Parts: sequence; structure tokens; C-alpha cells
Amino acid sequence: MTTTELAEARNQSPRPPDDAGPAKQQHPEGQGVAGLLRPYVAGFAAVIVLQVVGAVAGLAPLLAVVELARALLAPGTVDHGHVWFVVVAGAVGLFIKLLLTAAAAGIGHLLDGRVQLALRRQLAARLGRVPIGWLSRRRSGELAKLVGEDVGAVHPFIAHTPGELASAFVVPLVSLVYLFTVDWRLTLITLIPVVAAVSLVPLMMTPARLREQADFDAAMARIASSVVEFVQGIAVVKAFGGGERAHREFRVAADDFVAVFRRWVHGISPIAAGMQLALSPPFVLLAVLIGGAGLISSGGMAPADLLPFLLLGLGLTAPVAALGHGFDELQAARRAVGRIRDVLAVPPLPEPANPVAPHGHRVELRGVRFAYEPGRDVLRGIDLTLEPGTVTALVGPSGSGKSTLVQLLPRFVDPTRGSVRLGGVDLRELGSRELYRQVSFVFQDVRLLRASVADNIALAVPDAGPDDVVRAARLANVHDRILELPRGYETVIGEDARLSGGEAQRVALARALLADTPVLVLDEATSFADPHTEQAVRRALDTLRGDRTVLVIAHRLETVVGADVVAVLEDGVIVEHGRPAELLDADGKFAALWRSRQATGSAEGGERL
Repeated sequence: MTTTELAEARNQSPRPPDDAGPAKQQHPEGQGVAGLLRPYVAGFAAVIVLQVVGAVAGLAPLLAVVELARALLAPGTVDHGHVWFVVVAGAVGLFIKLLLTAAAAGIGHLLDGRVQLALRRQLAARLGRVPIGWLSRRRSGELAKLVGEDVGAVHPFIAHTPGELASAFVVPLVSLVYLFTVDWRLTLITLIPVVAAVSLVPLMMTPARLREQADFDAAMARIASSVVEFVQGIAVVKAFGGGERAHREFRVAADDFVAVFRRWVHGISPIAAGMQLALSPPFVLLAVLIGGAGLISSGGMAPADLLPFLLLGLGLTAPVAALGHGFDELQAARRAVGRIRDVLAVPPLPEPANPVAPHGHRVELRGVRFAYEPGRDVLRGIDLTLEPGTVTALVGPSGSGKSTLVQLLPRFVDPTRGSVRLGGVDLRELGSRELYRQVSFVFQDVRLLRASVADNIALAVPDAGPDDVVRAARLANVHDRILELPRGYETVIGEDARLSGGEAQRVALARALLADTPVLVLDEATSFADPHTEQAVRRALDTLRGDRTVLVIAHRLETVVGADVVAVLEDGVIVEHGRPAELLDADGKFAALWRSRQATGSAEGGERL
């Protein structure tokens, strides 16, 4: 789900109970990854026990071969009963290994499915409750990678690693105990390749290797984001001839990934090659044969005693190699879990323990300051009152803080200092359900849900009748366009048809009009509309104005002329405030901006402020 969809869903979806205050909210980390895994501890224990017992049972066929060789090569008559007992014991051990390993794998994958489902549900719930301001500062590719790849990266950690790592420790231990009882000297020789491989592991954890891995993960995230953003914006890119620039950004991300990948491979490949060589069967076999041949030739060991080392010695490398792969997967899962934990630890927008109902819908901003980063205020002491029954137009140069200011009313962010009050009540004292009964909004960049047009309009009022939906669409001047779609109001957006930017804005406006909230926020909501459509939208607002409180970021001169009050924002401060005519007569900032935009609008064929 996109940032816009999350925000609009927050506006118009059923809200959590108003009494879900801080006292009823657990600490994010308490509900994090550790909390999710805690109910499955018994399952993990069962996987480990089954895997370990199965792995140890898997040694029985190898030991049976050793015992058979000793029985058949021993001088004198062969004990056929003993031989058959050894054969049956080996077969039973193999059967137990297959049975328990399959059971461990099945339980592990069931646990993995449940944990991944729980993770995705909790991520979706948290992303639905974090401040929209936090979401807007995240690239969509980051969130897509988090919910998709990072949750998927937990799979080996849940389904494979616990049992495999446990057996990787236990099987060598059991094998070593047995081999020490046969010959301790050759056992030490057999351990040489294993020790050599394990000694290389710390080289994979040096600060340089960790930095390369972190750079690799970051490069992967950048290339994922560039792909997602390019695909989402491809229509705009083509329409405005920005294809070369968009392709260039993707190529830069791809080239950066290749360079990072090469550094990572050059750093890790010598270590990995050394470990693979040390653990390779030919190298281990060579060490065992050289050591065994020396002991046998000196009379220090019987020839038959060499066989268990050839079988179990080679078997030592497989668990250690699995340990190496499990270590890699464990590190990848650890990094993914860290990113998931970071998101789950983002505090949701606080809910009041005892919500207060507003009295009326006058909006007051008192001493409001806001900063995305400490020490860098975007809004610096805003004092502004929006009276019921008025339209306040917010104007100012780009970067002055207009979009940040309008995000305060639907509480996408809370002010760093000061307060935003609705009906005399601080928004932080209102429950979310009550807040979104009072405030609706329309974004500049609208992304509609993949649902029917009627469902998109009725998102705020799910039980709205068809007549209500059509009335809202007519007021937003989009009814005729909807009738032209393949299935009219039942057309599924994104499947049956696609809407232009202006059409999508009018559908979103119809949604807000149907919600019929007393406070309406328009964040450049007619930026894509043609003058004729904008006039229709203004007529709709005039019709529904009543005692509604409207705040709109205005660019067109016509919008400003129709406003009751204009607030001029510059560098995070309201420098002028009053009726449009009064501000023009004052010949201050607004008048200068008006003249500048009037000249620009005339040159471009449209007057925009």
C-alpha cells in the first residue's frame, strides 16, 4: 500500500476505539520480533530435538559399515547373527533419521509460515498507525523490501537454521567422542582441516567486511527503490519527457550496486574459497590418509581402524559447512530482523487515555513549531485561526512550509511545540475516530485504491447509497467522466480503466465531500485540474460551505480571490494574514507575490499563485 493510500485509509477507515490510550498500548519492542517468537518456543524446541536425534541416528549406517568391516575382516568364523544385527541397526538408524528429519522440516516450515504471517500483520498494523509524516519521508522501495524481502529473509532462520545449527554442533561432538575412543592421534589429525576452516570465520566479521555487507544491503535497497519509483511514475515521466533522466537515475543505482557488489565479492571470496578448500572431501581425505598411513606403517594403529576416520572424518565437514551456510543465513536474517524491529519500534501516533469531544469546529494554531530534524524548524511559531464558514487560502513560495502546516490538521504529524486545537480541544486529546469524523482532506498527489469507483468514493461512508455517491461525484464534477468508463461506477480503477491526475483528484474530492466533515483540508487538490473543472469544484465548495472550515493551499489566483482569508507563509512564518483585497491594498508580500504570479500566469496561459 502506498503512503497516500495509508493516509486516506486512516482518514476514512473504521478507527480503533477511542479509549485505546497509552495505558493500553504495549511498548513497541514488547510486541516486536522477540514477542512474536515467544509463543513458538515449544515448536522451536521440538524442531531442534527432532533434528538432533535424527542427525545422531544418521551416524548409525556409517558405524554399521565400520563394524561390518571389522567383523568380516576379523580372523576366524564370521558371526552371522552379529552381522545381521549390525545391518538391521544401520537400517533402523537410517529410517529414524529420515523420519525425524522430515518431521523437523515440516514443523519448521509450519512455524516459518506462522511467524512470517504474524510479522507481516504486525508490520501492516504498525505502518497503519505510525504518523503519516514518518511514512512520507520513506521511499516506497524501502517499505516494499521490508515487507517482502526482509520478512522472507527470516525463512531460513525459522525453518532451517535452528535444527541445522544444533545438529552441526552435536554430530561432530558425537563423532569426535567415538573417534577418540578409536585413536586420539588420528582424531587430532582429522580435525586439522576443520580447525583451519573455523579459524577463517573471524575474518568474515572484521569491520571492513561488515561495512561491505552494510553497503551491499544499502545498494540493494536503493536499486529496489529506483525500480519501484520509476514504474510508479512512468506515465508522468513519458508525458513530460523525463525518460532519459529517470533511466539515468536507475542506471546510476545499478552501477552503484555493481561497484558495491564487486567490493563485497573481492573482500569475501578469498575467505570463502579458503574455507571451501579446507572443508572439501579431497583435502580431508588427504589429511586422514597421510596421518593414517604414517600410524599404520609405524605399527601404531591397526589397518581396520582407519575406516571409521575415512567415513566419519569426511562426515565432519558436512555439518561444519552447514554451520558456515547457517551462519551466513543467520547474519542475513539478523540484519533483516533489525530493520523489521526498527519499524516495529516506531512509536504510533499517541492516543489519549481519556478522549475529549470538541465543541464546534474552529481551528486554532497557537505557537506551533515543527521540525523533521532537531534544530531545523520548518514551522517557526505559527499563530492562525480558521473560523467556521470560511475558506482560508495558504500561499507562499515553494519550501515555505505550506504542506507541513496542512498536515497538522489531520494530525499526520504533531507539532514539536505549541498546539493545534479543534473546537477548543488540542488534537492530541481527541481520539482518532473522533478526529476523522471532524477532518477530511484531499492530497495533491492522489493514488486511488484498486477498487470500484463507487467504493473509492464511499470509502469514508461504506453504507452510503448509490444516490449519495452520485451526488458527491456531481458536486466534484466527475460524474460525466465516470459514466464514460467501461462499467461506470463499478469500474475497477487500475484494472478496467485508469484515471488522469485531475480525474483522480476529483474522485478524491468526491470522497471528501461525501464524508461531509466540518473541516476540509485541500493540499493543492486542484493542481491537475483545468480552469473549467476548478470553477466547478469551487462552486461545489461554495454550495457546501455553510459553517464548514476549509483550509486550502492555493496556486491559482481564482482560488485566492474566492477565499475569505489569505495567510502568506514565508520561511515557516506567517508574514501576512487578512482578506485578499486588504492584503493587496497593503502592497506587501502578498501583493508582490500576486503581481509576480499574475505576470507568470499570463505568460504561461494561466494565472497561478
